[in-house]
Amino acid sequence: MEKILSVENLRVSFNTYAGEVRAVRGVDFNLHAGETLAFVGESGCGKTVTAKAIMRLLKEDIADIKKDSKIIYKGKDVLKMSKKELQAYRGDEVGMIFQDPMSSLNPTMTCGNQIMESLILHRDLDKKEARQEALKMLKLVKIPDAEKRLDSYPHELSGGMRQRIMIAIALACNPSVLIADEPTTALDVTIQAQIMDLLNELKHELNMAIILVTHDLGVVANFADKIQVMYAGQVIERGTIDEIFSAPKHPYTWALLKSVPKLSNENKQELYALEGTPPDLILPLKHCPFAKRCKYGMKICHEIMPDATNMTGSHEVSCWLMHPDAPKIEADFHEEVK
Repeated sequence: MEKILSVENLRVSFNTYAGEVRAVRGVDFNLHAGETLAFVGESGCGKTVTAKAIMRLLKEDIADIKKDSKIIYKGKDVLKMSKKELQAYRGDEVGMIFQDPMSSLNPTMTCGNQIMESLILHRDLDKKEARQEALKMLKLVKIPDAEKRLDSYPHELSGGMRQRIMIAIALACNPSVLIADEPTTALDVTIQAQIMDLLNELKHELNMAIILVTHDLGVVANFADKIQVMYAGQVIERGTIDEIFSAPKHPYTWALLKSVPKLSNENKQELYALEGTPPDLILPLKHCPFAKRCKYGMKICHEIMPDATNMTGSHEVSCWLMHPDAPKIEADFHEEVK
């Protein structure tokens, strides 16, 4: 498959009164045409910051993307694009579904006008053509009574309908890459499934690549091709969907898997919750960031950052438990996630 997006050593910091918050610390990945890559991890692990950095949506007076970072889209360095190039890049090439449609949609504009705005700006259509195209987009995302909804305001729609409007806006210019930032947040389980099914259908219909940002491994189980598990601004494990679900190696990945509710659990059984809190991102973190919360932590985990161990061509993990001299606890994990 054609590689369309490449991110190398992405490092992003925020300048605050307390000091420099290192939100993203050396993230690397490649995205190919028609592929779905999921970023998974707790809130504050750097998933959304990574997504917004790819779109160049971080405010330059607050956020600092380090000079040795690279975001290459189809051979072009996104971090060196001019304002005119960025305008074409956002929407035309890469679309984004934001986390909260109620705060992302303009409450003073009809849904139709918000889709039309993108079409007029990027595809140079007149108002009549843009309205017809907006109607097609509403039908594409399966909005019932699409003609009526063109003239509806966001507050007149349900949460699931607003999310579909956000998807329609993101897809209006037929981008090659769609970034979906927590697209099912605050939706009930039935609507979540509908939204994920819709994205999957559109991905195959339009041959799009998708970057999915989520904290829930259950959401990506039947959707993603590859998963990158993030913690404290770093990718600590990456692999295909089968590798992460069938043979995970990092204790943090095990904790995420254990926290997914299972139908086999008995009624009123307490859900698993990982103890402790993530580290302070103002600190330099010269050792494993998960060390204080890991029940398998060793002395070296608190002293030196582990290198990435290549398990297969696609499966990589940064953990001292992969060292030949480390204790073997694989059976321990399999027993825990039953």
